[in-house]
Amino acid sequence: MSPTPCLLLFCFVLLARAELPAAEPSSVPSYDPLFLDAAHPLVSATYRDLEVHDAKRGRDIPIRVWTSPPLHAPRPVILFSHGLGGTREASSYLAKHWAARGYIAVFIQHPGSDDSVWRGKPVDERLTAMKQAANGTNFLRRVQDIPAVLDQLARWNRTRGNEWYGRLDLSRIGMSGHSFGAVTTQAVSGQRFMGQARFTDKRIRAAIAFSPSSPRRGDPNTAFGSVSIPWMLMTGTRDVARIGTVDVASRLRVFAALPPGNAYELFLYNAEHSAFADHRLPGDTSMRNPNHHRVIVALSTAFWDATLQENTAARAWLRSNAPKALLEDKDRWRWK
Repeated sequence: MSPTPCLLLFCFVLLARAELPAAEPSSVPSYDPLFLDAAHPLVSATYRDLEVHDAKRGRDIPIRVWTSPPLHAPRPVILFSHGLGGTREASSYLAKHWAARGYIAVFIQHPGSDDSVWRGKPVDERLTAMKQAANGTNFLRRVQDIPAVLDQLARWNRTRGNEWYGRLDLSRIGMSGHSFGAVTTQAVSGQRFMGQARFTDKRIRAAIAFSPSSPRRGDPNTAFGSVSIPWMLMTGTRDVARIGTVDVASRLRVFAALPPGNAYELFLYNAEHSAFADHRLPGDTSMRNPNHHRVIVALSTAFWDATLQENTAARAWLRSNAPKALLEDKDRWRWK
């Protein structure tokens, strides 16, 4: 015979009064790096094209500044450095989402290693021109562009009447970049060269390198073992560029050399070098996987939330199995 409703109610009351152990809280708080609320939809992300003049070097640096309304309070700033032959228009899929999530995303263009290298040249000469531009001089120009842009942002931020007056939280700066931009990012975010952090800008609080690389000479542990800020690395099983000698093993050695505590790595199965860019690149041999961008956006956003916003839920999400729900079977996510 089934219990009567009165008996069920009586049992419920007894259980409610009993001193039962409290349930353990979930190890991963509710958090979704892909969520966009009505106040910050993706379509609301807009940009302004500006130029930074570095008087010391007589150099003009184009930038594209992405944000979303309303700008009532200062927001964290994320810098992005494009790959060889790119522009400030690169990786807009990242810029739009970061801006819609409440960041000010500053995408930098590096004259000398931007699209001026190949634009207007015959197709059969472009690869040679690109290879020639991947040199030490352009590397130095790039790493010097970063503090020049940060200095200008600081001037705008404190100048009454400027459109950016009081809108930039320059105590919370993230640095990122793809390929040659990853090399740039590593250099200004803690990588050591011949034992010294020659190019590190201490204003940067966290960094993401899309297609990172180890130094061609020297020990990766020496180069990366003293990095003191959080780093996230993203690469893939087919992440080999047409220019340079960096292979997948070199990209993976960076994570292995980083100190434990704030290091993360995404390894995407079958992802080519262009997986982290907006479009396919010349030389690509396979179709793009649409899930790659979804994963890249989610993990990068969670990283910025955890490091620049000090969002404990985002950090817990990153350091759990939760990201694996976004990954495909052969992708790999790890942290230390």
